[in-house]
Amino acid sequence: MADHGNSGDAGHPAMDYKAHESTFKGFIHFTEVGTVACLAIVAALAVGGVKHAWMTVIFGTVLTLITAAIGIAAPKIGWRAPAIPLVLMLAALAFMGGSH
Repeated sequence: MADHGNSGDAGHPAMDYKAHESTFKGFIHFTEVGTVACLAIVAALAVGGVKHAWMTVIFGTVLTLITAAIGIAAPKIGWRAPAIPLVLMLAALAFMGGSH
């Protein structure tokens, strides 16, 4: 790499490790909640595609969006909030009667 004549840390502030760790924890939290929410929406769409229960899809999607917002706002709850509609949509997929 090119040396621009700066020796050591001259002119560079020290890294704020607390802010870095806080940002990383926030990113991981958002990723966990978002992943479970995406799985719940995919499960809801599977209910619509397989069982043709489109009102259930709408209910599952709206419930997923609400629980994902709760999960993001409350880190103690986190990914468990959107896991509720995920389980409900998987149960609907497994146990709902088909239209055919």
